[in-house]
Amino acid sequence: MNKHAQVSSESERLILVDHDDNVVGFSSKGEAHDGEGVLHRAFSIFIFNAEGSVLLQQRSAQKRLWPLYWSNSCCSHPREGESYAQSTERRLREELSLEAELVFLYRFSYHAPFGDAGSERELCSVYAGHVRDQAVDVNPNEIAAWKWVSPSEVDRLLVEEPDTLTPWFKMEWTRIRKDHSAEIAPR
Repeated sequence: MNKHAQVSSESERLILVDHDDNVVGFSSKGEAHDGEGVLHRAFSIFIFNAEGSVLLQQRSAQKRLWPLYWSNSCCSHPREGESYAQSTERRLREELSLEAELVFLYRFSYHAPFGDAGSERELCSVYAGHVRDQAVDVNPNEIAAWKWVSPSEVDRLLVEEPDTLTPWFKMEWTRIRKDHSAEIAPR
């Protein structure tokens, strides 16, 4: 696959769910994010290096929702017919050219409108993984910039620059720091 290929579109089919993660239907990504949004499966991945820093990405300017905002390492949606494991592996490869064994941390539901552009309404599964000696090679269609950031620096960003961060990232980081310190500890 061309690592700089377009890897997502408004027409890809997402999995609509209820709050217990039972499938209730399917919808295009565009329709799932229109207006107030329709609840659908999503995932967020936090990748840590051997020093304990987390990889943050700045979302591409091409993104409909939260363009150029800083966020967690990788986030997307399982597509119709895909498991969480298949979709998380695919997306790490497509966005960052990385492979990592992921640990499921928790699942939560949230709603976040982005002006008139649409809304996120997701049942989001959160994962953590660690990498060693892998080169990050980002897909510029998905990511404008990236950096390794220490946990204390992320904490500072949440307090001093919250308007530069995606809403789901702020919610997830707070809970990860509170409830999942063992899973994110340096390896």
